[in-house]
Amino acid sequence: MKPLLPLSLSLLLLSTTACVPATGTAPVVAPAPVATPVATTPALDPAAEDQRLTAFLDAAFEEQLARSPQGLTSLGRKEQYDRLDSYTEAYRADGLALAQRQLQQLRADFDPAGLSPAGRLSYRLFEKEVLDEVEAWRWRWHGFPASTNGSPAGSIPVFLINQHRVSTVADAEAYISRLRDVERVMNEITANMRRQTEAGIIPSKFNFAPVRADARRVLAGAPFTSGADTPVYADFKSKVAKLDVPQAEKDRLLAAAREAMTGPFARGYQTFLSTWDSIELRATGNRGAWSLPDGGAFYANRLSQSTTTDMSADEIHQIGLDQVASIHREMERIKDQVGFKGTLKQFFAHIIRGQQYKYPNNAKGREAYLADARRYIAQVMAKAPTMFSRLPKAPLEVRAVEEWRQETAPVAFYNRPSEDGSRPGIYYVNLADMTQVLKPQTEAISYHEGAPGHHFQIALAQELPGVPKFRRFGGYGAYSEGWGLYAESLGKELGFYEDPISEFGMYSTQLWRAVRLVVDTGIHSKRWTREQAIRYFLDNALLSERDATKEVERYFNWPGQATSYMVGQLKIFELRQRAQRELGASFDLREFHAVVLENGAVPLDVLEDLITAYIADRKRAG
Repeated sequence: MKPLLPLSLSLLLLSTTACVPATGTAPVVAPAPVATPVATTPALDPAAEDQRLTAFLDAAFEEQLARSPQGLTSLGRKEQYDRLDSYTEAYRADGLALAQRQLQQLRADFDPAGLSPAGRLSYRLFEKEVLDEVEAWRWRWHGFPASTNGSPAGSIPVFLINQHRVSTVADAEAYISRLRDVERVMNEITANMRRQTEAGIIPSKFNFAPVRADARRVLAGAPFTSGADTPVYADFKSKVAKLDVPQAEKDRLLAAAREAMTGPFARGYQTFLSTWDSIELRATGNRGAWSLPDGGAFYANRLSQSTTTDMSADEIHQIGLDQVASIHREMERIKDQVGFKGTLKQFFAHIIRGQQYKYPNNAKGREAYLADARRYIAQVMAKAPTMFSRLPKAPLEVRAVEEWRQETAPVAFYNRPSEDGSRPGIYYVNLADMTQVLKPQTEAISYHEGAPGHHFQIALAQELPGVPKFRRFGGYGAYSEGWGLYAESLGKELGFYEDPISEFGMYSTQLWRAVRLVVDTGIHSKRWTREQAIRYFLDNALLSERDATKEVERYFNWPGQATSYMVGQLKIFELRQRAQRELGASFDLREFHAVVLENGAVPLDVLEDLITAYIADRKRAG
């Protein structure tokens, strides 16, 4: 069972915790033994058993979470506030062993037959998470700790700035301790990277310059050099300035922070940079998962984990081709509707080049994008009660990605709110180059990353009553990203996308995810080159060359993940159409969305079971 970690660190932590250091031999971890379930007696009360199970699962979650100082901070807690996470083989192996012991205890202490349907679901999901971790142990080397998807050099500052609150002197001292702890973290991560390199697991060449540039930007400015404060130092100064303590105490804290940054913090970054430079000398090109040791089996595992299905790469590739063709037909209809004379590809070029579809490439243009995104989200929030019976309580903010991490940040992404409500949900958008941002896509992306997309799913899950914590804070890519993509289309049902070009923009983001199915499987199964993948994107989708390049590089570094979006969306649409067909006039969209959202994140087969049960219950109710 993976502990909860900040979403802004998800790429870094998924990859680094899956690696082991240069010394030692990885333990052989067998699946947890199946214990004989306790016998169920007629006197067992399912409600009482559910409560007992929830208490057990919450204790298991807390036991795992206690191993992650950063996970604790992401929930707004201040335990172990002075440390960063561990990235050693021993840490990961201990976590897996703990999860296996917890599963063994679950099987010994609980009989699913004595639980309610909700309790059986929690039992099933906990069991699946642990068994998935056991299976994933084989691939603990295959993730890249640093790439254009993110690196510790960028993710650690993001964590400190966005997650570490300072309301007391003790909090400030804990921040300083974390600055010092960066040296240990970098030593552990770079040991993993060197060991991977020796095993032939080396990032593609295109990763090295952007990652290096991001790391150097963190060290550019005070207290390392002359000039403006670096982002981390500026953040610390700002937080300390708000403390209600004497100036002498503030000065002491600032001096300690400068010493930590110019000492262990800087040494950690230099270790990372020198290791990164040495690895680059071993990089041989840009190749997919097929080139890694046991690459075919690794990619099959990644597809299974990303889609929560047993579909093969060839099947997913064909679904992508079919969806690209289908969405092209819808776009042809709109192209004809607006009277454009030319091919669809020429219409793509017209929109990409047209200044009327761009924001100014300056601060005013960036603020205009943010204002548009906030407006789109506000109009959804006003009409959402017509589609949803429960809305998240956590607020949602729209922010631009900080300039110093733009090169390795995604186009757009969502950060979950804190458990205690002290931090809102955040929809981030990368506005590095406004000449590459298309106005017609702003609306759909806002619905996906904000409302009714990730915020409605992730923030709402955290607030669900009576649901075990591992379900409220866990996730499955096909479910979460499938919901985000499905949510884009809800904007149309709510009466938005009010002009044909906006609707075209919505179809363009759907097409973007269909192309992902083709390109991801093309890279990792069919051995497409980077240039071939970029060309397919530019020939078939409405995307700038810069964004197409960033997308393709992301897929190289994160095999299988890009397939989760459309696979999940198609399943949600399939289940909705089935419910509408079988329930007829008694179908209620609010009820359907409640079943989808109010059980937390689940694999797609579990989602299908939930909808099947909902349909049966609704039929019985008449």
